[in-house]
Amino acid sequence: MGRRKIGLALGSGGAKGFAHVGVLKALEEHHVPVDFVSGSSMGSLVGAFYATGMRPDFMDRLARTLTWRHWVDVTVPRVGLISGKRIHDVIALLTKGADFQQANLPLAIVATELLTGSSVTFTTGRIADAVRASISIPGVFVPYVRDDGVFVDGGVMERVPVEAVKELGADVVIAVDVATVMKREVPATMMDVIMLSLDAMMGQLLQHKLPTADVFITPDLSDIGTSQFGRAGEAIEIGYRATLAAMADILKLVDEADESFT
Repeated sequence: MGRRKIGLALGSGGAKGFAHVGVLKALEEHHVPVDFVSGSSMGSLVGAFYATGMRPDFMDRLARTLTWRHWVDVTVPRVGLISGKRIHDVIALLTKGADFQQANLPLAIVATELLTGSSVTFTTGRIADAVRASISIPGVFVPYVRDDGVFVDGGVMERVPVEAVKELGADVVIAVDVATVMKREVPATMMDVIMLSLDAMMGQLLQHKLPTADVFITPDLSDIGTSQFGRAGEAIEIGYRATLAAMADILKLVDEADESFT
């Protein structure tokens, strides 16, 4: 038997999800091995980039350089404000058009199938397609439609996809919830209204179905709005600091995993 395998579960949260990049930077600096990755919504985007070989430092530069206008294509509102084709194309480019089987690390991406109201975990097919499904915030993005369903944001059903990374084979799980610390303010944009509504709903689901992880990292991103993509640098730094604060527990977890060698 080898050592116990470590999985990383990255949760949803809109612009707050840039904190995942800071988490990855801290883990990499401390040589924490990651054997499996799962992601929901913004966590699926960061997780997909990481699993296909993008380094956290490059993600940091990308997040600080590209504006949200590079990613979105506004459409005439029917079932969403953003058509999603542009971000789909960008994701395909940055993940090298890879299928799940071509990823550097086993990857699971969670989305919600709208017609059945069920959580769906993608582990096969093209990674960019799964991410496009998972980031489809209802009312903001046009749902991702294909023969097997109509897909919206993974965070609707699974804010932090702990079970998905366990199903990949992870024995121990580091989970990151970027939306757990909330500051309730009057929303400034339509996206804020939608995201606050989703956060309230997801918070209730999370209380009734609390995922179990070995370490939970919960960065305090309450001052960053879910639509404030221009504050990526701040979110990354907060995620980095929160991971450093949890590093003693994480390294203990790694040591225990290493000690499982026989």
